Amino acid sequence: MKTVNCLLFIVIATSFFSCSNLLEEDVRSQITDNHLSTAGGWLEGVNASYSFLRSFYGINENGATVTVFGTDEFTNGFDGGLKSFNFYDFGLNPRNGVVNTLWNNLYVAINTCNAVISRAPEVTGLDEALKETRLGEVHFLRAQYYFLLVQLFGPVHLTLEEVQGIQTSAARAPVEDIYATIIEDLNFALGRLPMIASDYGRVTKPATEHLLAKVYLTKAGSAAQQADDYTKAADYAKGVIDNYSFRLLDDFITVFEQGEGEKNDEVIWSIQNSKSFITAGQTACCDGGNTLHTYFLMKYDDLPGMQRDIENGRPWARFRPTRFTLEQLFNRTLDDRYEKSFKRVFYANRPGTYTINGRQITFNTGDTAVFVSDREWSASELSQVNYNVFPPSRQNERVYPTLTKFLDPDRPDPQEMRGSRDFIVFRLADTYLIAAEALMSDNKTDEAIEYVNAVRRRAAKKGNTAEETLANQKQMEVTADQLDIDFILDERARELLGEMTRWFDLVRTGKLVERVKKYNPDAANNIEPFHALRPIPQDQIDRTDTEFPQNEGYQ
Repeated sequence: MKTVNCLLFIVIATSFFSCSNLLEEDVRSQITDNHLSTAGGWLEGVNASYSFLRSFYGINENGATVTVFGTDEFTNGFDGGLKSFNFYDFGLNPRNGVVNTLWNNLYVAINTCNAVISRAPEVTGLDEALKETRLGEVHFLRAQYYFLLVQLFGPVHLTLEEVQGIQTSAARAPVEDIYATIIEDLNFALGRLPMIASDYGRVTKPATEHLLAKVYLTKAGSAAQQADDYTKAADYAKGVIDNYSFRLLDDFITVFEQGEGEKNDEVIWSIQNSKSFITAGQTACCDGGNTLHTYFLMKYDDLPGMQRDIENGRPWARFRPTRFTLEQLFNRTLDDRYEKSFKRVFYANRPGTYTINGRQITFNTGDTAVFVSDREWSASELSQVNYNVFPPSRQNERVYPTLTKFLDPDRPDPQEMRGSRDFIVFRLADTYLIAAEALMSDNKTDEAIEYVNAVRRRAAKKGNTAEETLANQKQMEVTADQLDIDFILDERARELLGEMTRWFDLVRTGKLVERVKKYNPDAANNIEPFHALRPIPQDQIDRTDTEFPQNEGYQ
């Protein structure tokens, strides 16, 4: 089949090499078609196949917008023009630029993978073992791109051949066919990928097994479901847990330590970002660097005693945690993930005298200037502190607890958007919770509970003694009769908050509408069942010379 999304009016030889090379090898901005069939050009094509991951995971706000907004975890902050993804209003329509960009980038990525795969037989001069490994990587990547597409849009155009030039014929393939292709690609990769990557950031056998577990778990709730999907999901997840050297780190927050700490025993696969903005790239699909540090950060720089700086970050105030996330989700007595997930104190970096709550307060550098509280304060309590207190009743679109997982104090200056954090796509805590959900859904609750409790024990607050810590861990454990899909979703929220899985989780479990209506009042009035899919870009429909139906509910 030689058709492709009509928006991809690009010759492959000059398209995929325009993106930066994720693995920091030499990639030319323009390259001839013939070069792709050489050993060096083909390897550059493999590396280019990775680069499109950044266009979804953190290079801009598009991927986070479609996975974080409009859920039970996060609502909208003050800034930005993408609030329709939270409100589910008229702005979430087929002409929306975010869905158009995501669609285009994912199809250019797929065409890049197709080109590399199709040229492989004519490439000579490469070690055959290396060639097979790289082919496995590209099959994995194509599967990942199609998996994102099918979750976001449902039936989509399916093509496994390289396209050069303009193609205006396209059709929506059944979901069953897309999942079959994804699984076939991953099985191909599974037999060719190593357990440990030669270059950190390349995909591996355990990463493939983790993705297969997530694919089967998601497929089980789709039109493509088969009777053994949950069993396969659990088996692949347990394989990752049991057969490799990954482990849950002793402390939840150390998973997100920046620098060398990001390469830790819990990370199965992550997308690399560089402090060198030359190697990070500046292109249409991927402008260079991880920008997620900006989107979860409150507008601290508007407050007395504060100004924007490198340590505290550049606040774009996009994603604000819901009251459900802040007030109902965590057992703050036992679970240390609440305290370790949020920044609630800011120290003065603009000394001076300010009027706060009718009183003159002088800040010296380093004094507490802002405290975002998790409880209400009495007038008497407020009169005894010399800083600005924001109890829940004063929190709003500008002021709220800031998710810390993506903060990036290693940027060179306060205005710099491009961060150097890796983006962790797969980590072992997620694998444990995939196993638990699959086993519970397969009526194996007694086995499922062990995987949930492993994650919960790690999250228990440390006591003053070993005995106190063990007691807290015991209290964090739950029993099989407490386990249902809502508990699984709550646990995934506590552990994976903000990690670009939530919208997918709610759709997969059929809980999107129910939980958004219950826990996100900004979205509750407008969300409808059809919002479990995103709109097909109108340009795709208008410029295709064959029928390409819109998803239900959009016009």
